[in-house]
Amino acid sequence: MNQNQQTIQNPKIQTPNTPQMNERDFTNDLLSTEKYLSDSYSIFLNEASHQSLYQDALSIYTETQNSQRDLFNLMFKKGWYKLEAADQQKLQQMYQQFQKYTTQFPYGNQPMQ
Repeated sequence: MNQNQQTIQNPKIQTPNTPQMNERDFTNDLLSTEKYLSDSYSIFLNEASHQSLYQDALSIYTETQNSQRDLFNLMFKKGWYKLEAADQQKLQQMYQQFQKYTTQFPYGNQPMQ
């Protein structure tokens, strides 16, 4: 497979190449902020001991995750975010590697789904 077949990307919507921030810059900044907030809320949720506070934070975390996903989808749609296609052979190797780890699970040998 050549490099073009490995890249998954929509046609790029052009933005002005100037020192001023453009739509792509603002959207990318928002996406970075949402990722940071999502990581921070995740840490908080792992350490929260008060149930009501945990539920409130979980609700905010879910909204943050949804916003992050929406921004990613917008950037991908506009061609500002590209993905590399995974090599099927590497995926199969990783699956087999992690499948072997199931013997180490403390609650029995449950197959991965």
